[in-house]
Amino acid sequence: MSSFFRALVLLALLGSCGSREYSAPRDLDNACNILSERPEYRRAFKKVEKKYGVPMPAMMAIIYQESKFIGNNRPPHQYALGVIPVGRQSSAMGYSQALDGTWEEYQQASGNRRAKREDIDAASDFMGWYMVATVRETGVPLYDVRNQYLAYHDGRGGYMRGTWRDKSWLIRIAGEVEARALLYDTQLRSCRKR
Repeated sequence: MSSFFRALVLLALLGSCGSREYSAPRDLDNACNILSERPEYRRAFKKVEKKYGVPMPAMMAIIYQESKFIGNNRPPHQYALGVIPVGRQSSAMGYSQALDGTWEEYQQASGNRRAKREDIDAASDFMGWYMVATVRETGVPLYDVRNQYLAYHDGRGGYMRGTWRDKSWLIRIAGEVEARALLYDTQLRSCRKR
């Protein structure tokens, strides 16, 4: 075997070792199928449930809404004159779609400066941390998925100021997140019994 061919094989192997699964699971409408396809999600969500008390269905519904479970998801580019890219709509990124500043606040508070938004463990821990802070600062219970999502989307300060009240589209989406959390909860109860 030529040394060129060996080098090529070695390069392919090394490249595959560092790759991650950023694509969405196949069946996003079934929580049991999501967790069956991606067991690392179940481990991450269980860890956050135990650490923060955040219900798995609520976390999953918010991740669905924010990123559709795409680990490296980012907002679309904006274009000047319809063709010249001028940057993204926001700095949101990853499973949780956390903004740069909020993610940095989480990294500092958690002591994990290496946490990445593209990592399901870090993204779900961020969500637990954020939702518990929402309870503390706004009084919105962890199980109130609709209002937790409104505070997640508009920030806790925005939620307290009521910035969401004039956004009928956001109120509709918060209702959809709540309905998906209920759907996921029902599904998870059935597959846990199997």
